[in-house]
Amino acid sequence: MSATPQSGSTSPILEMNNLLVRRNGQAVLQVDHLSVAEGEVLAVIGPNGAGKSTLLLALARLLPFEGGQVTFRGKPLAEMNALAYRRRISLVLQEPLLLDVSVYDNVAAGLRFRRLSRPEVAARVEDWLARLGVAHLKDRPSRALSGGEAQRVSLARAFALQPEILLLDEPFSSLDAPTRLRLLDDLQQVLAATSVTTIFITHDLDEALYLGDRVAVLLSGQLRQVGSPQNVFNAPADTDVAAFVGVETVIAGRVLESRDGYLVVQAEGLLLEAIGDAVAGREVFLCLRPEDVTLFPEDSAPQSSARNRLKGVVRRVVPQGPLARLVLDCGFPLVALVTSASLREMALSEGQPVVAAFKASAVHLIPR
Repeated sequence: MSATPQSGSTSPILEMNNLLVRRNGQAVLQVDHLSVAEGEVLAVIGPNGAGKSTLLLALARLLPFEGGQVTFRGKPLAEMNALAYRRRISLVLQEPLLLDVSVYDNVAAGLRFRRLSRPEVAARVEDWLARLGVAHLKDRPSRALSGGEAQRVSLARAFALQPEILLLDEPFSSLDAPTRLRLLDDLQQVLAATSVTTIFITHDLDEALYLGDRVAVLLSGQLRQVGSPQNVFNAPADTDVAAFVGVETVIAGRVLESRDGYLVVQAEGLLLEAIGDAVAGREVFLCLRPEDVTLFPEDSAPQSSARNRLKGVVRRVVPQGPLARLVLDCGFPLVALVTSASLREMALSEGQPVVAAFKASAVHLIPR
């Protein structure tokens, strides 16, 4: 799967071609082609073990790659001095690797190593401690910081170096939810203000949607899809990508006819409508996200614009905080999400008959 720089960019700042990384003789990462545009945030998503951190370590030149080529501003990394390249990037890992000194000295360490003047060091450190909300902690020993505070200091240290590329390896994975959300919001504002090119590794789909200008999906060490968050999440390239990005209803079907952009698809003995350009006779998978399904009690289902309306029975109700996940039997398993308030108002429970409605535009078709 290939990706191109964002429109308006002349050439990518970073580009990978036929990248291959092996560990213990096994191929753990294969990227045919991927480019990163100047100033964009590329969110790389995938489950644990998909090769995300391997990709980041290879791009940081901390892990050798066996095949292929990576270019930085058009020059192959293999032809660049490793230290000179690393001075143009910053890397933030899952666990903050702070020195056993004060917060101020941690952020200043890289700047002093680069022999910046004392006034310049002070200006950058104080600026980034303030931007990341930890200026009041500048004299505190790093060992006395909370997890969220330590990660803020780690980010301040990275930004203070004024990198051309920022590499982030799941920086929020060990934080509690409230701390994570506050830091995610602050990071989004900083990235928008600085326009630093960023590659952000995460297994969290919400983080990718919130931060990423584009999303790259890694599964089993292979790059499977790259595109805008909306494209990847709403039009997955295959059923594996669909499953990872939260498409819980996937059923096999066959296109019967196409008329004026609408398709009639036969699946599990039902006729469903979708939007697409598949020709009659094409075998497809129908994909439907749970949030695109609307439920009504069977005896009070109103008319709506949804072209697909199916009778079903609630088989399982799984509370998920402010939402509830319902598994229905509509002749095939269909998953829907409703708010907890709607669950109570409709008194939805296992064994209850319902009507499930969804628009033709909500159905994504994948050829099979």
